[in-house]
Amino acid sequence: MRDKLGKYLGTIDTHKLKERTLYYNTLILAEEGAGKTNLACKIRNFVIDNGVPTLYMDFANSHEDEIELRYKDEHFNYIRFEESEEFDAAFGKLIKEKKHIYLAVDPNYFSNKRDAKSKLTQTIWQQELLDNYYHFFHDIENLNGFYSKFEDFLLYMLGFANQQKYGFTFLAQPHSTFENQQVKLLFSFLYLGKCSNLNYYNTGRLKSLQKNRFFHQYRTAYKTVVFSDIKSNFVDIDEYIFEE
Repeated sequence: MRDKLGKYLGTIDTHKLKERTLYYNTLILAEEGAGKTNLACKIRNFVIDNGVPTLYMDFANSHEDEIELRYKDEHFNYIRFEESEEFDAAFGKLIKEKKHIYLAVDPNYFSNKRDAKSKLTQTIWQQELLDNYYHFFHDIENLNGFYSKFEDFLLYMLGFANQQKYGFTFLAQPHSTFENQQVKLLFSFLYLGKCSNLNYYNTGRLKSLQKNRFFHQYRTAYKTVVFSDIKSNFVDIDEYIFEE
């Protein structure tokens, strides 16, 4: 079981993932080069080891040869979103077989109209995905990404979180969207890496963090999120290197 992420700073304790990680939402927020992809890959490994299929959505619309080697293991099944019958058939086959999916997505496929559901939205809201898959949203090109192409981003994410069986991990660079209190309540686990804009989460210590070091916050496992205690610590995430 690949449950070890790294070590807490200031203690001898190992930072490990637990079963509740599968069912609660995680936010990984940091600037480029801070280690978001590395951390997400380690979470993905944990989910895979628990027998849960994963849908990894890359909103940079990456070509297959642009994707990091660490994702190209035996569970890597690449497909690029398009509005076509060929895509629907290939994507449907992967879901039916409960394969792990790496989906390259152009955010422009989302609708910019509040009440209009795009084909992309309908595709990722399939009941089989909501019932069986753990989701990753990797918003690499922040300002041109997921939420800026979706007027009702907040309502969409709230609705999505209420529909799915498993949790999701969202990776992004700092953005004012994540200062919204309702959005913060979506996430039980927060990993905040290097952020030079000190308006985000109001901590100057984020500015000088080195690669793969995160300010980790999590809500204790009570029945209600609103009154759960929040625990905080700094962690060093181990580098994951996959070799073919």
